[in-house]
Parts: sequence; structure tokens; C-alpha cells
Amino acid sequence: MVLGVSGGIAAYKACEVLRRLTESGHRVRVIPTEAALRFVGAATFEALSGQPVETGVFADVEEVPHVRLGQEADLVVVAPATADLLARAAHGQANDLLTSTLLTARCPVLMVPAMHTEMWEHPATQDNVALLRSRGVVVAEPDSGRLTGADTGKGRLPDPAEIVDLARLLLAEPRALPRDLEGRRVVISAGGTREPLDPVRYLGNRSSGRQGYALARVAAHRGADVTLVAAHTADLADPAGVRVIRVGTAEELRSVMLAESDGADAVVMAAAVADFRPVSQVGHKIKKTDQDPEPLALTRNPDILAELVEARNADKLAASLIVGFAAETGDPTTSALEHGRAKLARKGCDLLVVNTVGDGQAFEVEDNSGWLLGGDGTEQPIPFGAKSRLAATLWDAVTRQLSQQ
Repeated sequence: MVLGVSGGIAAYKACEVLRRLTESGHRVRVIPTEAALRFVGAATFEALSGQPVETGVFADVEEVPHVRLGQEADLVVVAPATADLLARAAHGQANDLLTSTLLTARCPVLMVPAMHTEMWEHPATQDNVALLRSRGVVVAEPDSGRLTGADTGKGRLPDPAEIVDLARLLLAEPRALPRDLEGRRVVISAGGTREPLDPVRYLGNRSSGRQGYALARVAAHRGADVTLVAAHTADLADPAGVRVIRVGTAEELRSVMLAESDGADAVVMAAAVADFRPVSQVGHKIKKTDQDPEPLALTRNPDILAELVEARNADKLAASLIVGFAAETGDPTTSALEHGRAKLARKGCDLLVVNTVGDGQAFEVEDNSGWLLGGDGTEQPIPFGAKSRLAATLWDAVTRQLSQQ
């Protein structure tokens, strides 16, 4: 892999991107610009990568690095990509080793912008981004947040973990991030709900929210307007370019999902919703005594997925496509897939992702697998891989169905 680094204050975050890539087993050659080396020294990149660092085309001329590095790379990532670097790349300049490498690369190229809001929003930058995307370059959405000084706005470099996840996705599926969701609005739920017993304890589940966050991240980088309704998650960084609404209980999730889903092109219920909640919540911590505790009275939580489908079918909710998730285990008589088929029939959603859970599968891990079931009877196995790869598979199916409406 080639990791290009251009000259912005966010260059220091490239060190974390590099560390994560090398620890994942990738051989990474860092190509900074001269300006980048004013923020992070060459020695840092060399120590982390174990590879030499050069900026110009006249080092090791006998190896023709300005041609060879691009030809041999499986992926080129530029993080941060400044406004200047985007402009030079868009117009085919080759006045240093990084831009020369970009011209010779025939592998996927991922550019991750970072700059002040005014620079990102300038028509020149937007034209350069559009031109690069039209040529097949993946230009990621910048994040919003604190910039340099007291400035805040869109243009912040996404979290290094998100950059590495996108890189991993493009290595596995080079065409996983087309801009085919532009103009579409999607609503996604993620994480596990918690139902309080008292101020300390709750009923919940093992969902980390990683799959829902991967769905939101991939959708945003495919151009969608994304709202992520997040229940409790494993301290995940908000995906770049995504509006996040936080909830706690199943009732809170239901209320927000019904409100936000109206008018959406696609609604994805990836959250793990607690099936039951205590009939009553105690206002103080329940103390442990020598006596056995009283039996816990439970009541059912609302079936949010079924309610969304019912409201859509009754023309009370304007949502084009509704997708559900089913975390299943097999039992002595029925497989997880068969349970998923039965759930699809009960819920009536357009698509259902079935995951086998337990024994380190699906929950609290980075990877996932399963089946994608369609309301029309189609079934597609989803091979084991990163959760972002499953997300890309799902959005492929969603865009196909939306295009047929």
C-alpha cells in the first residue's frame, strides 16, 4: 500500500493510520509532500513503516520510483488530502513523488480530505472533488468538528479507525464505494437498547453497534444523507458526514425511528432492541439482602420493525424500503437461517439480514457474515469479512431495489 500525506495539521493523524495498517499486516510505503514533513518528520514515518521516505522523483532514480510505486500498489490512500493536493491530482500535475504516483496508480485510490470549511466548500474544491470522483477516485466525506484554533465546521479528518476501515473495504471490494446513493435519505438504527431496573442496573444485550455504524459510514461515503439513531454502543466514533441521534430505551428508539423514517428512501433497523422491559423501575438502587429477590415482572417492548412496515403499508409512513436484521441461533429442530426466513415472513420487510450469533460471532467483534433475504424469496449468502463489507453488500441490494421503483 501507498500512504500519501499532504501538508495539513491533520498530518499527525496519518501516524495512527499508518500504525493500524502495518499492524494489520500490510506493507506500507509512506509518500509525504514537502509540506507534510513540516508537520511530521520523515524519521517518524520511516520508523513506523520500516520503509524509506522520499518526497521527490530524483531519489533512487535507477528504480524509477515515481512510476514503480503506483504500478505495484494494491491501494493508494491519501490522508490528509489538502485542497492543494486535490487540485494538483485533479489536474494531472506530477511535480513531486506523490502526484507522480497518483498518475501511475491503476489500483483503487482513496483520498481523505482535511481542510478548513471555507476551503472545502469553495466551488474550486468541489469541482476538483467531482472531477476526481468521475474518474473513479474515492474521495471520502470529511468529518465535522473542531478544526485548528477556535474554528469548528466540516473539513475535519475522519477518525483514523474509519480511514483504515474504508481502506480495508476497498482492498476487499474495489468497487464498494460508488456514489450511487446521492440524493437519497436513509435512516439507520444501531447499538443495543437498555431497559432500567433501577438507577444502576438494566436489561440489555451484547450489541456493540459496530454493524450499524458500518452501515452508516458506507452509506455516507456512497453519497447518502444519513441519520443514525444510536442506542448504547461501544464508545464508537461518530461516522464522518452522518447525523447522529442518541437514545437509550426501546421506547425512545421507537419514537425517534417513527419520526425520522417518514420520507426516507431506506430505513435499516440494525439495532438490537430488548424484547422485554421491567413493568416498573425502582427509583433507588435495589439492595442485596439475605432474602431471595422478588420475581422480576416484565412486559413486552414494541416491535419497531413490524410497526414501521405496518405504518408504511397503511400509508401512514412515507418510506420506500425497510430493512431488518435478525440475530439468530439454531436449535435442535431449526437452523438460524430457517428462523430468519420465518422472521421475514412475520415482519413483512423488504430485506432481512440474518446473522448467526454466539461463540464470538456477530456481537462485539469486527467481522460478520450471514444471509441477505429478500421479500421476493431471493437469498444471498454473505461471506465472512469486515462489517463494512456486509454493509456494502446490503447497500448494493438497496440501490438495486430503489432503482426499480
